[in-house]
Amino acid sequence: MNPVTISEEAGADLVKIETQLRRVFGKHFRKVVQMPPRRHLRFGLPYNVEEVTEQARFVYEREAGRITVVRCFATHKEYEKWYKSFR
Repeated sequence: MNPVTISEEAGADLVKIETQLRRVFGKHFRKVVQMPPRRHLRFGLPYNVEEVTEQARFVYEREAGRITVVRCFATHKEYEKWYKSFR
């Protein structure tokens, strides 16, 4: 059983990202399985964020031992736009 599930939105995001960066995302997906969550989003959102590179990051939620990747962002600008939509 795979402890990481990728949502449809995150899958669509990954398709748009270049192959080399996609591999780095994969490494970080495996990393969050082994490590406790570090950064939690504010505003009462049930999400955590993992920085993949200086610019790239993904948002995920951890529930009952399962991790669901909600969105993936190649740039910080894309992430900020998504994040600000919750305010």
